[in-house]
Amino acid sequence: MHITPYLHSILSHPSISSSSSQTPPSLPNTMTPLATSHLRIARPTDNLPSLEAFYISGLGMTRLSSFTDHAGGFSGLIVGYPSAPYHLEFVQQAGHTAGRAPGKENLLVFYVPDEAEWRTTVERMEKAGWEGVESGNPWWERAGRTFEDPVSDLL
Repeated sequence: MHITPYLHSILSHPSISSSSSQTPPSLPNTMTPLATSHLRIARPTDNLPSLEAFYISGLGMTRLSSFTDHAGGFSGLIVGYPSAPYHLEFVQQAGHTAGRAPGKENLLVFYVPDEAEWRTTVERMEKAGWEGVESGNPWWERAGRTFEDPVSDLL
């Protein structure tokens, strides 16, 4: 299944289509507007500082935005590669425990097709203090390298 046509079919469904008579609420925008559509994956957390170290120092992503005590106690961090069509958003809610990821198949998979770039990424992760872990799926043991982030999501 190709994700773009699939998402288009969902987003153009009459129940959520932009042709609705309702106007979306105006929200403060702290990020530079994007020229194209992108995917943002949001994950709950109990530890924003550890995730920032993992994704920025380890994976080499960029801090794209952050917010503190937004809308009644939500703080967050948005990271990614500036030219990539996706971002990761980590959100911590005051007074709420997010807990750990639900299982070993709760994966974020990053394909790095260039072998030299892949090796550089793995080395950067290890130099930043992150060790590879055993994957729950034998495929990833043969075809990649698995790391566990501070909230137990596997990459």
